[in-house]
Amino acid sequence: MSDTDFWTLPPDRMTRGSGSRYELTVLHPPFTVDAAVLPPNAPDRAEEFARSLGMIDDVVEDLGPRRQSESVTVATRSDLDVVQVGVWGNVMSVSDPAFADDGNDMPLLAEATRLRERFPDARIVGRVEVHCGAEHTEDLVWLPDGTMFHACGWPGDEPFVVTGDPQAVMSALGITEEVLEELDVYFDLDDDPNQNDWGALATACLGDADPWGRSDLDASSLRVRHSEHATSHMEGLYFIG
Repeated sequence: MSDTDFWTLPPDRMTRGSGSRYELTVLHPPFTVDAAVLPPNAPDRAEEFARSLGMIDDVVEDLGPRRQSESVTVATRSDLDVVQVGVWGNVMSVSDPAFADDGNDMPLLAEATRLRERFPDARIVGRVEVHCGAEHTEDLVWLPDGTMFHACGWPGDEPFVVTGDPQAVMSALGITEEVLEELDVYFDLDDDPNQNDWGALATACLGDADPWGRSDLDASSLRVRHSEHATSHMEGLYFIG
């Protein structure tokens, strides 16, 4: 089976939607790890992690290492099957365009739920921001004791839905208004949910363990074959009209 079996569009078809981030990170204890001292990416473990994800059927090609600080551009249909995956000691993370959504499917939450079952002792943090006709975000934090929040919707607009208990998550991790102010993050639970920066809150919950955007870490760049459902979802999202 080839990596294009589920696509109905040619690989050079230009996308009309785009994403600035679509990341899901699994942080195993100890949670105080600093990304600056993480070991190098383990390519074999990264490929194994990619194959284990529900939206990926297979890894087709290893494209080699990619610096975490390098931006990834999705311009054509073939770019949608390239994912960045890293396993650095007790940190596992994947960036996959298939996490993009318009509020109807919530693939980030679905994958986080599977990972929660596999790794009940881990802290799971997801951040997705895409623009496919309009900006849409999906962010979540899930703690080992089950405390979590999931925020999904259109920033500055409706619908925007928050489930779980973000205040309990913040309290458990010691994230106060002062901490967020120091990070230059606007966040007020008394405000309308669509006015808050949920992605910035998720980043604060990941803390120093955040592996994304770093110039001192490499990840594996992999061409994958996504599942039939994930492929169909991306076709409807990234190819508007």
